[in-house]
Amino acid sequence: MFTGIIQEVGKVKEISISSNPQISVFSEKIYPSVEIGESISVNGVCLSLFKKGKNILYFNLSKETIEKTNLSKLRPMSPVNLERSLTLSTPLGGHLILGHVDGVSKVISIRSLGSTKRVKFSLPHDLKKWAVEKGSIAVNGVSLTIAELGRDYFEVELIPITLQQTNLGSLKTGEIVNIEMDIIGKYVERYLKEKF
Repeated sequence: MFTGIIQEVGKVKEISISSNPQISVFSEKIYPSVEIGESISVNGVCLSLFKKGKNILYFNLSKETIEKTNLSKLRPMSPVNLERSLTLSTPLGGHLILGHVDGVSKVISIRSLGSTKRVKFSLPHDLKKWAVEKGSIAVNGVSLTIAELGRDYFEVELIPITLQQTNLGSLKTGEIVNIEMDIIGKYVERYLKEKF
């Protein structure tokens, strides 16, 4: 599990989606203390570290990860959000995120509002049932609040620290991001289906 509070923005070194799919990421901040086998959120995707060396983290990619997330669209030097998994001593500053991406979304528009930015994203029809205005959502692994919810979109407001310390600060219109809906909504839906 993760909290959606990004610890570092790394840079993609290499990515391969051929016979042995892998991604390698340059890291300075979390690199010294991470261990082989550890789960790390990379743009909101839970990946297991299988090798490290010279400030580089190496991860395998599954077929589902390639098909269902934006990782296959990344290129060398693309910025990626990194977060180590939650421990009993980790402050829960965001919300509970599993690292199991539900789908991808496209940036529709970006508006500057003083020191903040208002970003509109597309919302896939099959994910709308878990979206709640003022509820939580993870975008590229970042814990955010849905400021406005429409029929086929949602909007968030990015505050200065989010713009500065995550890759959401460099978003462009048309860019594809990973989204994970709030796990609480999924459990509520499951409960109601079984109850009624």
